[in-house]
Amino acid sequence: MSKETFKSFARLHPELAESVLKDKITWQKLYELYDIYGENSSVWNKYFTKEISSDSKIGDIVDTIKKIDMKTVQNSIESMQKAVALLEGLALNNTKTNVPKETYEKRPMYKYFED
Repeated sequence: MSKETFKSFARLHPELAESVLKDKITWQKLYELYDIYGENSSVWNKYFTKEISSDSKIGDIVDTIKKIDMKTVQNSIESMQKAVALLEGLALNNTKTNVPKETYEKRPMYKYFED
């Protein structure tokens, strides 16, 4: 089999390029498989994967959720709630301060340098 027929075969199946990019196999190995087995062999089944179904995507999400440590999440949420409460308290204290303002007394026009 020629290189040109292999190239046209590889163009029809972009999964082969993905396998090479993911370092699962080299182009040389793919060409050797093509040369030995041809286009219609079951050797290609592991490279021609179908689109991932939504069931497996949901399964991946469920697996990820199972790996989450809920105690850590709870502690993080409690820490954030404490920080928000502290900020709220500071904001309320600044608006409700009962600290008397310094009074300013106007100085008479005729008085200079503490006469």
